[in-house]
Amino acid sequence: GRSLIFVPQVNPDGVDIAIHGSGSAKDYAKAVRELGGNQKGVWQANARGVDINHNFNAGWELLRQMEKQNGINGPSPRQWCGEAPESEPETAALAGLCRRADFRHVFALHSQGEEIYWNYGENTPPRARVMAEVMAASSKYTVAEPTGLASHGGFKDWFIQEFRRPGYTIEVGRGVNPLPIAQFPRIYRDNLPLLLLAAL
Repeated sequence: GRSLIFVPQVNPDGVDIAIHGSGSAKDYAKAVRELGGNQKGVWQANARGVDINHNFNAGWELLRQMEKQNGINGPSPRQWCGEAPESEPETAALAGLCRRADFRHVFALHSQGEEIYWNYGENTPPRARVMAEVMAASSKYTVAEPTGLASHGGFKDWFIQEFRRPGYTIEVGRGVNPLPIAQFPRIYRDNLPLLLLAAL
């Protein structure tokens, strides 16, 4: 009586740039290169320089002001919210899927930090904290709340605000992004029970 839907990669541009450099950005290669796309560990945005997890319509205007205060005014390797909420095809596709599928709750797997973020504003359901604590106990991760530029505009923020249902960001692994593939067996081991519990 349960279904799980996995979206294996929400930001394929960003992953390719982080691994292979600016050349993988094709039409945007020059702009990505000028923004530092060939520096290891710098790139997090899509090829247009928009951070997908800052592009959701949850406190977006507030986030935009915070970014400006931090000197982020346009395309950037990370943390630029874009021209408008859901301006990016990746964001619009994920939001559209959620609107069609009527999910009970969602989980966004990010790296890194071994933390579970669970709340966003007054629409956070009361049971969300309990679910986070159960998942943390199974994975030995820490239940936490994001701060600063990570506190608005994210997928789980938008899901909680839009549907008043639980949404979580799970920061897998520990170290400097991109995490080495050698961490994958431990990340998988730590998160498998967490995801099975999430399905229940």
